Amino acid sequence: MGRIRGWRLMPAVVVAVGLLAACGEDSTPTSTSPTPGAIPTLDSATQVTITFLSYNYGTPGLGGQGTQALIDAFEKAHPNITIKPQGVPVKDVLTKLRTDTAAGTPPDVAQIGWSKMAEAVEALPVVPVQQIPPEAEWKEHTAGMSPRILSAVADDGLVKSMPYTMSIPILYYNADLFRAAGLDPAKPPATIEEVREYALAIKAKGSEGVYYAIADTSKSDFLTQSVVNSNGGSLVGGDGEVTVDSSAAVQALTTMQDLTTSGAQPAVNSDSAVAAFNSGKLGMLVTSTALMAGAQKAADGKFELRTAGFPAFGDKPAKPTYSGAGLAVLARDDAHKRAAWEFIKFVTSEEGFEIITSRIGYLPLRDSVATKLADTPIMKLLEPSISQLDTVTPYTSFNGTKANQAVVTLQDEAVEPIVLRGADPGPTLASAADKIRRLTA
Repeated sequence: MGRIRGWRLMPAVVVAVGLLAACGEDSTPTSTSPTPGAIPTLDSATQVTITFLSYNYGTPGLGGQGTQALIDAFEKAHPNITIKPQGVPVKDVLTKLRTDTAAGTPPDVAQIGWSKMAEAVEALPVVPVQQIPPEAEWKEHTAGMSPRILSAVADDGLVKSMPYTMSIPILYYNADLFRAAGLDPAKPPATIEEVREYALAIKAKGSEGVYYAIADTSKSDFLTQSVVNSNGGSLVGGDGEVTVDSSAAVQALTTMQDLTTSGAQPAVNSDSAVAAFNSGKLGMLVTSTALMAGAQKAADGKFELRTAGFPAFGDKPAKPTYSGAGLAVLARDDAHKRAAWEFIKFVTSEEGFEIITSRIGYLPLRDSVATKLADTPIMKLLEPSISQLDTVTPYTSFNGTKANQAVVTLQDEAVEPIVLRGADPGPTLASAADKIRRLTA
């Protein structure tokens, strides 16, 4: 399966949080690949400035603030290394990286979404992060992280991009709007059928009912995969074949379309829906846990925010997939590679993940952080997602160097027209599938 093997098989269940340690697994990952030419620590007198491309940086919400907090804390701890951040919308990350690489000015570190990582590793001069530090230093740093997550993202035993931000979809709901509609906030919907019922009850009282952020403005397909997976389908088959037009996928998107045509869901883009939920005008929102800190802040003093697990299709198990990003190194000389590693090492340390979880809302990738934050409000809101980790389905990537273009084709030419504009699901998915097959052949 080549370079994209890791992102096809990566089990998001391991992000959670201390569950694997209870199973008696060794918490120290085994390095199966050598680190030839490993770069020693920078001399403290050596001043280095590295560029960091990030889709969280500079955003107006807590994602931007949390990223700035990471940069500030790192620079305080490493006065000889300066971070020059670049904010780029998530949908434009690969285009920007390709353009800058062609111009000979790639960033030293890039935050790349999992939906785009396979293509990035295939098409860009990514420096395997595991090969930058000496092996002993790599083992020491990764000892607190699950060995499964590191081995799953590895290609032939080599971790090329560092797991950084991880989230899975969750159902946010406004308990006040539940009460106004005669619904019990202690009994949130567990299935898509119940979601529709609850949403129409909320709609009847004058507010919008539900929104599945499947027509994602960032052009990511993690929620599309989650919906199709939960209906027993997939977007990519076991041997890499394109299956976006399977009967399970058609049925799943037909169900999403019905939410809109029934009036249970407004026909708006995902940004508008998030704004509506945060202002108390939308009863339920199904989207990434990465929005948790922002939703918390918006709800404070306005309405009671609660969460529930990703809804199932009838009696089929819910199978959400993960979203988020890894950190890839594209630095070209040893000093910048080593400075890039120091930055990555810091933001994926206990201190870094505490900022990431508490100030943004991504799931912690270190057991110690999950334990430390266990009684905090944000971790309690994340609990429904943590409880579903056993059924999380790995993110699957399309083949080849046009994998991201295939995702954009799926989202723009099938998902959005079907869910928001009433396009016929069967023919629309068949047309998109044909284009994707040509792109990934």
